[in-house]
Amino acid sequence: MNLRKTFFILPNLFTLANVFCGFFALTLCAGEASIDELYQASLAICFGFFFDLFDGRVARLTRTQSELGMQLDSLADAITFGAAPAMLVYKWGLSSFGLAGVFIAFSFVAAGVLRLARFNVLSARKEESKVQSSRPGAKPVAVFVGLPIPAAASVIVALVVVNYRVGGNYAVTQGAIGTVVVILAYLMISRVRFRSFKDLRITKKSLGVIFLLGLVCMLIVMQLRASFIFIFLISAYIALGLSEEVVRYAAERRRARREAKLRAGEPLGPEDEDEIDDEDEVLRELSGEDGDDDDVVVPDDDDRPAT
Repeated sequence: MNLRKTFFILPNLFTLANVFCGFFALTLCAGEASIDELYQASLAICFGFFFDLFDGRVARLTRTQSELGMQLDSLADAITFGAAPAMLVYKWGLSSFGLAGVFIAFSFVAAGVLRLARFNVLSARKEESKVQSSRPGAKPVAVFVGLPIPAAASVIVALVVVNYRVGGNYAVTQGAIGTVVVILAYLMISRVRFRSFKDLRITKKSLGVIFLLGLVCMLIVMQLRASFIFIFLISAYIALGLSEEVVRYAAERRRARREAKLRAGEPLGPEDEDEIDDEDEVLRELSGEDGDDDDVVVPDDDDRPAT
């Protein structure tokens, strides 16, 4: 028996288990699904998160990374974190819109598939070019261009789970649900950069943030329910990405104004000189050394793409 071939199958089995979770969620949502079946479908997608998290790690441990694994992982994510959450949110909160609800749910699937395709193209381009940073020893910050599809799916799953756990006591209008789905679809295909936290180092700052998050989670459990923690964490992640994008945009605009002054032959003022070092540091921290999107997207877990 060739153990190497057996090891090669292991990570793909995890990915196929992810596919099964998505397919099972779709079957639960089919037909006149009850609220209990929709809750079970959301739990099935949660199990898909687990398998998606560990398939790359298994490939790394067994040293069986492959092109097949990369493509299979993206196809699995399109089903479990694209089609299944779209069907879930349609049955849960968009069905009364009729055909409009179908198109709103489809926008989530379409954006997710486009997000996956773009990520694969950027990852392949980076692998082929082996672009190196322009400064020795500099390491770009690991970020994703556009909201990762598992993060977008987790918002929908969290809303369904929380609504079920509170017995539907927190009323959510279907208009609000449709708005959330459209926003998530836009964020997936946008060029907003979200951190992957693969470069996270244990520092006083990071420990302080973790302590603050833990404190807020404790308050949520005491004042509300534990199921609200998931919504808080994913909302904080999305808010972090959006706030960093605003800071990055403002810094780049100020840099562009200074460059326009120099091209026009105008001297820089004292305030411009003071801003240069601070803005360079901000842009390096938020965007990587050169700020090129192709250089900051990173594959997940040794060449199995994080989507």
